[in-house]
Amino acid sequence: MSLGALRVGLAGLGTVGGGTWTVLNRNSDEIQRRAGRPINITAVADLDQAKAKALTSGKARVLNDAMALARDPEIDVVIELIGGYGFAKDFVLEAIRNAKHVVTANKALLAAHGNEIFAAARQRGVMVAFEAAVAGGIPIIKALREGLTANRIEWIAGIINGTTNFILSEMRDKGLPFEAVLKEAQRLGYAEADPTFDVEGVDAAHKATIISAIAFGVPMQFDRAHIEGISSLQAKDIAYAEQLGYRIKLLGITKRHADGIELRVHPTLISSKKLIANVEGAMNAVWVKGDAVGDTMYYGKGAGAEPTASAVIADLVDVARMLTADPANRVPYLAFQPDQMAALAVVPIAQVRSCYYLRLRVKDQPGVLADITRVLADGQISIDTFFQREPDEGMAETDVVLITHQCVEQDMQAAIARIEKLPTVLAKAVMLRMEAFV
Repeated sequence: MSLGALRVGLAGLGTVGGGTWTVLNRNSDEIQRRAGRPINITAVADLDQAKAKALTSGKARVLNDAMALARDPEIDVVIELIGGYGFAKDFVLEAIRNAKHVVTANKALLAAHGNEIFAAARQRGVMVAFEAAVAGGIPIIKALREGLTANRIEWIAGIINGTTNFILSEMRDKGLPFEAVLKEAQRLGYAEADPTFDVEGVDAAHKATIISAIAFGVPMQFDRAHIEGISSLQAKDIAYAEQLGYRIKLLGITKRHADGIELRVHPTLISSKKLIANVEGAMNAVWVKGDAVGDTMYYGKGAGAEPTASAVIADLVDVARMLTADPANRVPYLAFQPDQMAALAVVPIAQVRSCYYLRLRVKDQPGVLADITRVLADGQISIDTFFQREPDEGMAETDVVLITHQCVEQDMQAAIARIEKLPTVLAKAVMLRMEAFV
């Protein structure tokens, strides 16, 4: 039986929208063979009408009002590539009200408003697909939602922001400060003119929120994520970590915890022997530990026109395949059946257990290390390794670098507060978390 074409409305013809149009048209025959029916973008909406008309060359209707797509009875599926929280949310909810299936790459929208959007879609019996919202072309959503469905997921750690990974790779390779590498990343197009969401960890936290919800069957809890970026990271800490056998990556981490789940984004020391520590440049990688499958790693381009378009179109194919299926028999939005979602809280960062890297600027005199170790011992914190840098010529101060064994963060913070009050400690401590992932 030959099925009619899936009629698609595309909102937003930026980098990913243009890539989606190009890949869908270039590979239309192959995609149809997989979907079982043609998939045609019949209408597009973009404020830049001239650009939209030039791209589509008369093959689709061009509108300047995205809401018209959401209400168009001749459209089965809308692709939301507008971005942001505001209009995009209104557009998606309007499309759902009009019984349209939705494909989106908007991680910020889902992390902040996914619970509301999924509830509305469930009530209306439509699909919301979002593979492109996390790690670009890497099929991590499908892997978590379907491929690993037999597993009890234990933890996930991901390099899920290419901009920050590029910056950290360059800082390590060239010994340059953050500000210099950021300018280079902007020149090359890896970083936005306003890079705040990337370098302060917000983008990674949006993505970590989504994969955490799918891994553990919990609602989106972005507002409870602990978020730290890389803008204050110094090249000397990257170099010291390297001397100790570690690399620093901005990781999105989510774990099962005795009292709930962990959801955090921050610079993290990882052994340079680990595969994820060797992911360089603007590439992404997501490391998943399941109880049955063990460790699995997903690697690839996390952004870009065609890698992200690959994920958008994969979602369109899924919609085409499942269009006639009873809604109760479709893959749940967040992998778990809606009535089986768990009310697990996000554990405060103060209760998280980790190992820690400390860099202390101290006076170069006897007894300094003994004073520091005494404070740590009082807090039941043991030292794994340390080194003291030789002071520069003519200087009466130097750096002491410590790596601790695992302890609770609030104990570490209390010890640091005491250490910083020592008369031989000359500046605020630099503290970074370290993860073994075993």
